[in-house]
Amino acid sequence: MLKKAIYFSNPAKLSLKNNQLIVEYRDTDIPNRSVPIEDLGYVIIVNNQISLTIPLMNALVDNNTSLIICSNNQMPHCMLQPLEANTVQAEVYRAQIDASLPLKKNLWKQIIEAKIKNQSKLLNKLGKDGDLLVPYYRNVKSGDSDNKEGAAARIYWKQLFGDDFIRNREGGDPNAVLNYGYAILRAAVARALMGSGLSPAFGIFHRNRYNAFPLADDIMEPYRPFVDECVYNILKLEECELNTKVKSELVKVLFCDTSFPKMKRPLDVALSMTTASLVKCFSGEAKSIVYPSI
Repeated sequence: MLKKAIYFSNPAKLSLKNNQLIVEYRDTDIPNRSVPIEDLGYVIIVNNQISLTIPLMNALVDNNTSLIICSNNQMPHCMLQPLEANTVQAEVYRAQIDASLPLKKNLWKQIIEAKIKNQSKLLNKLGKDGDLLVPYYRNVKSGDSDNKEGAAARIYWKQLFGDDFIRNREGGDPNAVLNYGYAILRAAVARALMGSGLSPAFGIFHRNRYNAFPLADDIMEPYRPFVDECVYNILKLEECELNTKVKSELVKVLFCDTSFPKMKRPLDVALSMTTASLVKCFSGEAKSIVYPSI
């Protein structure tokens, strides 16, 4: 079943009753509402005047629902996730930790190939020259030792947003919108990883000691173009400010269509398919990570 994402930007009290999320709005004419816990995949808290009860948080954890809390700058800041999201977690952890360096290099090669291929397909979908990226994803070496990812990115960003655009977390528009979209995607990837029994803390390529979710940063790479497409469409509506409307649109990326051979799946479901395939790679049951295309 496809899970819902709920975004809270108004002051409210969130509690639990009869396994329902009860929303009581404060000092407004907005009617109270309830949502079955089992329907929820993501609960995103933006307003600092929102309170949550402990029973509700425990129920969300039991349902493997990601509770994402935003900081004062309204960017996703922290996430509540279950410590035990999979019944064979210890076994999967061992396979993940014991993964050999050649396996990790091969997995990273696959990740970069899938990322650049999706970048190429997105450009073609938008009427731009995505074929410029074909030689890059066809010639990725083990571990991407010659940085085809970076070389392709220089072409990709100029094609997507123009010659003057520079992708930089601290840069001008639409960087802030991209940052928010990637933060939502990262939380969704972390949720899928833990649901498959993997630890987001043990990365394949990303290794920053201050990064709690390096594996999420690895696995999300081929999914970034789905966020990029969402941001591109937002900009077509001349929306650059990171306001409530834009944030709501960015959350919808979790439910956009992704393409697998002979089928389409919402992105949130595709993430679980990708992380399940990664478990098989670590255990030796498979050699390839399953990624969707645009």
